[in-house]
Amino acid sequence: MFVMPAMDVLLQQICNGLLLGSLFALVAVGYTMVYGILRLINFAHCDIFMMAMYIAFFTVAADFRWWIISFVIVVALTAVLGMGVEKVAYATLRRQNAPKISMLISAIGASYLLENLATVIFTGKPKNFPQIPFFVDMMQIGTVRLQRLAIIVPITTVVIMAVLLLIINKTKAGMAMRAVSKDLETAKLMGINVNGTISVTFAIGSAIAAVGAILWGLKYPQISPLVGVMPGLKCFIAAVIGGIGNVKGAVIGGIILGFVEVMAVTFFPSVSAYKDIFSFVILIGILLFRPNGLIGEKIAEKV
Repeated sequence: MFVMPAMDVLLQQICNGLLLGSLFALVAVGYTMVYGILRLINFAHCDIFMMAMYIAFFTVAADFRWWIISFVIVVALTAVLGMGVEKVAYATLRRQNAPKISMLISAIGASYLLENLATVIFTGKPKNFPQIPFFVDMMQIGTVRLQRLAIIVPITTVVIMAVLLLIINKTKAGMAMRAVSKDLETAKLMGINVNGTISVTFAIGSAIAAVGAILWGLKYPQISPLVGVMPGLKCFIAAVIGGIGNVKGAVIGGIILGFVEVMAVTFFPSVSAYKDIFSFVILIGILLFRPNGLIGEKIAEKV
């Protein structure tokens, strides 16, 4: 049933859509960076996101007053975890020139390994993410009441995207990433440290996922070993919508997906229990009518 909300409710839901879309965008960037380099979907990315939430839970809970230092530790440890996953699950197969299907299976295996490892270490009992007043306190803007997160998250997303584009376009590491993404074998012949470049890519993508995990935990505070599954799927869809392999596309796709999900529930509250289905409907539509995404480029597959 269609419902026309009041103007203040509509404004609030627009802010909520921007918040959710920005969270999707932060995690989608990790998918798109790895795909841009290896032409591989890192299915373990959503579980790196989950592990970051657990790391944040324990570090913030250890000393609530020093949450900024805790967040830095979380980002650093998650970056190391991302590089570790790459070394264990992908690097060995890459050195053996294994087919892409083997690396895909390895990615799925790494995902299940992290989920089950989290279940063994942290148990399957849900935990509540520590709530930091600076982020979750309410603020009044005109007739709209919002958590401070609604302002912090979009700004964080824009800043991270700007820094990431600066790294990719203006630094030697970024130049190496672009070279490897164009042609890995030629990059090797040109003397580029391909393995090091891929590790840096995984580290950056995982670090950004850690930022997304912290902010996600502050907004949706319940943590479990499977907490990354549905957000991970939606963030992958966001990357596909924008054009997987394109950083700007991942951010745009995340914002679109966030708005669609929030507005669908706002205007059609009777389908709120089925809100997740809208993401998959959009995915099917994109694959049917614009398979390269909104701003993605067509990539020729090697045979």
